[in-house]
Amino acid sequence: MPTAWQRLRYGLRIAAHEPTTLIGVLAALLFAYLIVVPIISMLLDAVQVQLGDGRRIKAETGDLTWYYLERTFTSRVAQSLFWEPLVNTLSVAFGAIVISVAVGGSLAWLLARTDMFGRKWFATALIVPYMLPAWTFALAWTTLFKNRTVGGQVGWFEALGLSPPDWLSYGRLPVTLILALHYAPFIILLFGNALRRFDSQLEDSARILGAGRITVTRKIILPLMLPSLLSAVVLIFAKCLGEFGVPYVLGLPVNFDVLATSLYRNISSRQTGVAAVLAGCIMLIGIITIIIDAKLIKEARRFVTIGSKGSMDRIQPLGRMRIPATAFAACIFLFSVGLPLLTLFLSTVMRIPARFTLDNFTLDYWIGSDLNTVALQTGILLSPDLWNAAWNSLSIVGLASITSGLLGLLVGYVVVRTPVRPLATFLRQVTFLPYLVPGIAFAAAYLSLFAVPRGPIPALYGTTLILMLALIADQMPYASRAGISAMMQLGKDPEEAAQVAGAGWFRRMRSIVVPIQKGSLVTGILLPFISGIKGLSLFVVLAVPSTDVLTTYSLRLVDYHYTQAANAVVLIIAGIAYFGTLLGQKLTKTNLAQGLGG
Repeated sequence: MPTAWQRLRYGLRIAAHEPTTLIGVLAALLFAYLIVVPIISMLLDAVQVQLGDGRRIKAETGDLTWYYLERTFTSRVAQSLFWEPLVNTLSVAFGAIVISVAVGGSLAWLLARTDMFGRKWFATALIVPYMLPAWTFALAWTTLFKNRTVGGQVGWFEALGLSPPDWLSYGRLPVTLILALHYAPFIILLFGNALRRFDSQLEDSARILGAGRITVTRKIILPLMLPSLLSAVVLIFAKCLGEFGVPYVLGLPVNFDVLATSLYRNISSRQTGVAAVLAGCIMLIGIITIIIDAKLIKEARRFVTIGSKGSMDRIQPLGRMRIPATAFAACIFLFSVGLPLLTLFLSTVMRIPARFTLDNFTLDYWIGSDLNTVALQTGILLSPDLWNAAWNSLSIVGLASITSGLLGLLVGYVVVRTPVRPLATFLRQVTFLPYLVPGIAFAAAYLSLFAVPRGPIPALYGTTLILMLALIADQMPYASRAGISAMMQLGKDPEEAAQVAGAGWFRRMRSIVVPIQKGSLVTGILLPFISGIKGLSLFVVLAVPSTDVLTTYSLRLVDYHYTQAANAVVLIIAGIAYFGTLLGQKLTKTNLAQGLGG
C-alpha cells in the first residue's frame, strides 16, 4: 500500500502535467494581486502614518499609529466623521427595508397568487426600477422639490410658488423613499418566486382541518416564506450600505452624510488614513451582512417542502378588490418609474421649470448651440465631453466586461477540472471576495494601492487602466459564478476525444469549450457590462475629468448645477441600462421577472 508521501508525489506529478494547474496558479496570483492586495493595502493605511500627516502625528511616514482609529471613533470630530453617518446609514437602510417589504411584499403576493389585471405586464414593469441607476430617481426628486437651500435653477414646486421644506427636499426622508422604491424589486423577485413555488396543498390541508385564513397565513405561509424574505432584506441592507449616488445628490445640501459619502469626503480632502478606517468599517459591516445571508440560505433548507401539483400557481380571485389592486400596482409603477422619467425628460426640454406653455419648450439643451452657460455652451448631444465620457464608458466597461467574462469562464474551467482541490477552493473564495466589499470601499482600496508607484508598477491613478482593473475585479463574483456553473454542466468527454485526436489545450478551449459555453460567456460579459454602465460608487473615487465615464460626467454636471444637461445624461444612461438588460434577457433566454438573475 503506498505511503502518504508516495500518494502526494503521485498527485503532484499528475497535477504538473495538467494545464489547469499552471493556469490556476497564474489566475490565483493575478486575483490575489487584484483583489486581496488592494484590501490589505487599504487596511494598512488605517494604522500607518500617511504622507503629510507626520508633523501632526509627530511620527515618520509609514510608522504604525492608532491616530486614525482614534480620530474616527473617539475624537471631537468622530461624531461627524463616523457615528452620525453610521446612524444615518442604518436609519436609511432600515427605513428602506420596512417600506420595500410593505410595498414589494404586497405586489409580490398580487403578482404570484391573485387574478389582478395585467399580471404578466406588471411582472416585468415593476422591476424596471432595479434596471435603472438609483440616482436617476434622486435627480427627478430634486428637479421637483429643489428649494433655495441650493443654488442654480429652482425646482418645479418652487417655480409654481410653493417652497418645499428642507426635510422634504433633502436628507433622510427622500433618500429612504427612493432607495425603498429602487430595491422593492428585490422583494418582488425573491419573495414572489418563493410564493410561486409554495405548495398550495399545505394551505388546503390546513383549511380542511378548520384553520382560518389568518391562522394559515401566520402558521404556514409566513414561516415557509420567511427565509426568502429575510434574504431579500439582507441584500437590500447590503446595497443601501454602499449606495453613494442618492445620498450624495439629496444629502449634500443639508450635510446629511452616510458612511459612503463620509468616505468620499475624506478621500476628496486627502484624509486617506481616516478614509481607510471608514472603508474598513463599511467592508466589515458588508461581510457580516453577507455571512448572515449565507446563514439564512442554509436555514431555508429546513423549510423545503415536497410537493407535486400542489406547487403549481394557485390563483385567488380578488373579486371587488381586483380593480383597486390593479390601481395600487399602477400607482407604484407611476411613482417609481413613469413620473421620475417623465420629469427628467420634461426638464430637459423646458427653458423655465414647470411652465407648460408651448413657447417654453425647446431642444436647446439637447442639440442647441451658443447657450448662455459658462462651461457648457452647446446642447448635450453636441458636447465633446459627452461623447468622450460615452466612449470611455463603452470602451472601459466593454473591455473590462469581456475580460471578466473570459476570466470567469477560465476560473470555472480550473475550479471544475483541476486535480488540486486547494487551488480550486482558493479561486472560488478569492473571486467571491469583492461581493463582500461595497463598491465605494473597494474603490478606496484600489486608490490606496495604485495611487503611488509600487515596485515595477507605476502610479495608475488618473488612467483608464485603474478603472478597468477595478471593474474587472469588482465584477468577478458574478463572472466566476457563471463560469463555474457552466463548467459543472459540461462533461469531460468532448475534451478527452479532442485530446486523443491530438488537439492541444488552447485548441480544445477555442474549438470546444468556448463554443459550447457561449451562452454562459455572454451572460458573464453582459451582466458586468450593464452593472458597469450604470455604476457610480466605483468610478466616483477613481475617475478624473480626463477619464470621466457617463455616470461621473453627469454627477459633475450636478455639481455645476446644470440641471437639464445632467438629467439628459442620466436619461441616456437609463436607456442603455434598460435596453441592455432586455437584450441580455433575450440573448440568454432568461426572464428577470421569474427570479433574480434568471
